Amino acid sequence: MSNGQTKTDVILIGAGIMSATLGSLLKELVPDWNITVFERRGSAGEESSNEWNNAGTGHSSLCELNYTTEQPDGSVNISKAITVNEEYQVSKQFWSYLVDSHRIRNPRDFIVPVPHMSFVQGEQDVTFLKKRFKALSDHPLFQGMEFSDDPKQLMKWIPLMMKDRTLNQPIAATRIESGTDVNFGALTRILFDHLKSNNVDMKFKHQVDDINRTSDGSWELKVRNMDSGTARRHTAKFVFIGGGGGSLHLLQKSGIPEGKGIGGFPVSGLFMVCQKPDIVAQHHAKVYGKAAVGAPPMSVPHLDTRVIDKKESLFFGPFAGFSPKFLKFGSMFDLLTSVKPDNLVTMLAAGVKNVQLTKYLIEQVMLSKEQRMEALREFVPKAKSEDWDLVVAGQRVQIIKNTASGKGTLQFGTEVISAADGSIAALLGASPGASTAVSVMLEVIIKCFPQYIKAWEPKIKEMIPSYGVSLPEHPELMHEIHTSTARSLGLTNGGWEHEKKTPVFTS
Repeated sequence: MSNGQTKTDVILIGAGIMSATLGSLLKELVPDWNITVFERRGSAGEESSNEWNNAGTGHSSLCELNYTTEQPDGSVNISKAITVNEEYQVSKQFWSYLVDSHRIRNPRDFIVPVPHMSFVQGEQDVTFLKKRFKALSDHPLFQGMEFSDDPKQLMKWIPLMMKDRTLNQPIAATRIESGTDVNFGALTRILFDHLKSNNVDMKFKHQVDDINRTSDGSWELKVRNMDSGTARRHTAKFVFIGGGGGSLHLLQKSGIPEGKGIGGFPVSGLFMVCQKPDIVAQHHAKVYGKAAVGAPPMSVPHLDTRVIDKKESLFFGPFAGFSPKFLKFGSMFDLLTSVKPDNLVTMLAAGVKNVQLTKYLIEQVMLSKEQRMEALREFVPKAKSEDWDLVVAGQRVQIIKNTASGKGTLQFGTEVISAADGSIAALLGASPGASTAVSVMLEVIIKCFPQYIKAWEPKIKEMIPSYGVSLPEHPELMHEIHTSTARSLGLTNGGWEHEKKTPVFTS
């Protein structure tokens, strides 16, 4: 039942970190635009952005081994690591601007310094880590990284992981103190609270059932109030679909040609969590290892210090799993209903290509708690089952599309799909997602509002001083930004002061 129609300038679908970031950027650039947010859950940041549904790593390639690949000639390609790191610097600049302009009161409510480490075992992986360390520590973005394969040094860095460890093979780690732990759930709620106080219309428990183009080029959304069951029509000149895994269905409903032929593959995640203060106190770092052969990139094992509501805990995982749901609070029919005539061949090709991945995910689902504990003991040798609980994390939907490398290619990372005229955009994909939200939402703004960019540029540069500039090519600006963001975000005990150290290599 439809009654009435509401017009607005901008509609944001989904109250996660992406919509929160885009809304915050637009409010700074054009304060008088009317923005409406629709969210099917009862509050902001309940899905992928929620602090219990992700690892909270401010992804900056300081520890994630899958962002640096070994080439056939033995060299290490760090280009993706540089890109991800630069994108995270952009996020930190925007957050600093929000703190300095009193939009955010206390940065400690969402970001804290936590060292980032990579940890490997076995001669082959130790050799790789040495090469990776050399390639990264020579680059200005990764100054201050330390390497050690000395068990005594590692005992100082990661006592919980070294305690009672049998040293029957070489081990090594890198460490950098300027890493962060980010509570993206808290940040999402902080940003939406600010937007709400600036006349952004927040509509929770409202589900977008349909999206159609109108004769004047606007978009009309059929939105259902989930409490009353009544539906209303809402029109806007610009629509952003930031509904996490739910974005694909809405993109398909929009009917834009750019969304044709794209599929999605859902992957669920689980973490082992320890909240016992005596154990938590023995580990202060995010430590990433190497993914098992055949595992998807988002299944890199890591043992993380997390700070949630000012309380520290340890997360280990993620263990991958399979559920046909596209959202944690989604439907068991999500995968099935995402298959359309235009993406059927793509999806079938992906199925044939990813038999090993499917097998891996099924094996992961079947693991008992004790088998998961065995994986944890690779990191914490004497971990006891009773000290760790299993927590179901968020759903991620990986993009499947036809690429130069063939039909049905499974894509890792995030991608903006937008209409040719820029009137609608959707964000698909997963990690490093939240960490790069500001860069990705700037991409949306540049793609969708090209006619305004020249006028907006001074304000964008005020919010993000490195806008349009390559940081590695401007070391003085990079140094300045590292210093100012560390100060504004309260990261000085894990910020640039530490990074100015020469790389340390102990063996």
